Amino acid sequence: MKIVEINNLTKYYGKFRALNEVDLNIKRGECIGFLGPNGAGKTTTIRILLGLLRKSSGEAKLFGKDVWSDSVDIHKKLAYVPGDVHLWPNLTGGEVIDLFGKLRGGLNQGKRKDLLELFDLDPTKKCSTYSKGNRQKVGLISAFSSDVDFYILDEPTSGLDPLMTAVFQDCVKNLKKQGKTVLMSSHILADVEKLCDKVTIIRQGEIVESGTLDQLRHMTKMTISVETNNPVKEIDKIESVSNISTSGNTTTFQIDKNMVGEAIEYLVRFNIKSVVSTPPTLEELFMKHYGEDVKSNNNARREP
Repeated sequence: MKIVEINNLTKYYGKFRALNEVDLNIKRGECIGFLGPNGAGKTTTIRILLGLLRKSSGEAKLFGKDVWSDSVDIHKKLAYVPGDVHLWPNLTGGEVIDLFGKLRGGLNQGKRKDLLELFDLDPTKKCSTYSKGNRQKVGLISAFSSDVDFYILDEPTSGLDPLMTAVFQDCVKNLKKQGKTVLMSSHILADVEKLCDKVTIIRQGEIVESGTLDQLRHMTKMTISVETNNPVKEIDKIESVSNISTSGNTTTFQIDKNMVGEAIEYLVRFNIKSVVSTPPTLEELFMKHYGEDVKSNNNARREP
């Protein structure tokens, strides 16, 4: 069953086209990473799913229902955590968690208690005293305490320290074990690599790549580091080898995934002592699409 059905979704702000015929389908139990820089269209897509923005054209459904006309019913089945959680300053963290829970039909009090301990949050303090990280914890505890089917997490680890980030990751893993569905937008690519089954990359309002990490890794080269008894010579003759560097008898280079076997066969003649292969990271995949944009932005900043 599909939890999310987005087909040819287009959104205009005046004459500016923020989304251009976006397609995104998420099945029950999947955890999808939604990636793109600021202004790519992630937040616009999420706001349309939440029924906060009206689409210009196309189709957007959650649980088979229209996200705009059926938003009240849909919100009973989902939990949303934004990247910057704003809270009522005169309420305590515990009161806010309970309030959010009531809006969804109730909380699991056992989960609430366990999560307060895991995230090390004092629920008796007023929200006006909370740091950004503690405000984020309130949103996460509220969401994870709710027994809903779909979780939308928009930059969910913003403001969390590494220890709390690890707690967050464990919580998402538990959701996956329960068969819950997760859409996670994040700039923390390590989180996405550890948690997500598939990745969708959006650029300038259009989906440019979508698939599993293994499916997307064909776009970049693997890094091979090999230590040999004899110095490696003429490795550059192998097709697709690039970025060669040598330190003593250790040679490091990049190569297309489908050429690794041929490279190892060639290196055997130099008496291999050890080989380390590193697959491309999600960050490398991301920069493949946005590297030129980043360069342009950096150049623009340097201009007087």
